[in-house]
Amino acid sequence: MTRRAIDQEDPDRLYTVTGGRTSADEKTFDSVSLIVSESAPTPGMQSEHIKILRMAQRPTAVVEISAELRLPVSVVKILLCDLLDTGRITVRHPSIAAQAGRPDPEILRQVLVALHNL
Repeated sequence: MTRRAIDQEDPDRLYTVTGGRTSADEKTFDSVSLIVSESAPTPGMQSEHIKILRMAQRPTAVVEISAELRLPVSVVKILLCDLLDTGRITVRHPSIAAQAGRPDPEILRQVLVALHNL
């Protein structure tokens, strides 16, 4: 599929993929949120949901899923909401994960004061 074909995605297809929904909760997902599958696909699931669950067996960013499915990020977020609501995925926010490895700011302040007092 060429870039031009992606940009001119059939609106009827996108409407069908999302079930007519036009937006997702922007607070739940951002473009770099990591998605992780919590279950295997089941018979009868929508094909896009199946693809997402298979891709997200390892933590996968929303933008990566969008690129792989060749769907706009906004559409992927709607699909992810479906999976999150049914407990089939979890969302990891990189900013929270990065903060988990950082030292406590109060400890850093105490170290700075102690160094200053030397």
